Amino acid sequence: MERLASLLVRAEHLLERLEPLLPPAAAAPDWDSAVAFRWRRDGASGLLGRGRGWLQSLHQVPAIRLADLHDIDEQKARIDANTRQFLAGRPANNVLLTGARGCGKSSLIKALLNEYADAGLRLIEVDKADLVDLPDIVEQIAGRRERFIVFCDDLSFDAGEAAYKALKVVLDGSLAAPPENVLIYATSNRRHLMPEYLAENLETQRIGEEIHPGEAIEEKVSLSDRFGLWLSFYPFAQDAYLDIVAHWLRHFGCPDDEIAAAERDALNWALLRGSRSGRVAWQFARDWAGTHGAATRSGDDA
Repeated sequence: MERLASLLVRAEHLLERLEPLLPPAAAAPDWDSAVAFRWRRDGASGLLGRGRGWLQSLHQVPAIRLADLHDIDEQKARIDANTRQFLAGRPANNVLLTGARGCGKSSLIKALLNEYADAGLRLIEVDKADLVDLPDIVEQIAGRRERFIVFCDDLSFDAGEAAYKALKVVLDGSLAAPPENVLIYATSNRRHLMPEYLAENLETQRIGEEIHPGEAIEEKVSLSDRFGLWLSFYPFAQDAYLDIVAHWLRHFGCPDDEIAAAERDALNWALLRGSRSGRVAWQFARDWAGTHGAATRSGDDA
């Protein structure tokens, strides 16, 4: 007993010496001061090799609204319905938004926050490199009265990345059930979130009339399959692009005759950028409004 007591005392002294080397506990965010948060790390390394992580309150968020997003009506309706189900406490799905760049994927999620913040919706932005911390983030928000969307923007992975496996586990691979007040909304230019190679497609086998993908392809599809709702976005046709340009020029106070006169320049702008997208339309409208003296509304973003 004396030896055990001595060992416990020595262990206690050792822990006291190690405690200053450990990262301090993160303070809880002020949930009432903001509707959007970002998971941050201080960069310092503790004994476990990772710095302290915490939820940073974001007091300024883009003022984009659902009404500002044109020509993606089907995608908007489906994710809006899913989000309203979530806020009402009914079953809802994690969402993967994929497709052409600049066509409204990220803006749609930000617009949902502005639409439903008063109904208790909150947004937590998590960088791809920090997805390994998802279990810690979920633990902090489980049981709160708010409804949280964890927002992962522009996802793509290489084989074997720890963040890839962490996201799979949180979505649908853990013994612990995910909290009912948390969903994950992610955007990507790749539907399967990982690069696919010709050699992997050569593993596909034909058995009778059935096609059986190889193991490498099955593994890459397994993550996107864990999202219950897929929304695809495509490049805009010319008329849709000009419709979006007109909306944003009107937003900046341009009269209709000026909007009509700007169409040729808007098309040339898209040609130089090699893309007709909502983002390109927004950038053209900002340039036109700025060079022609239209007053902008501060804090807006697309």
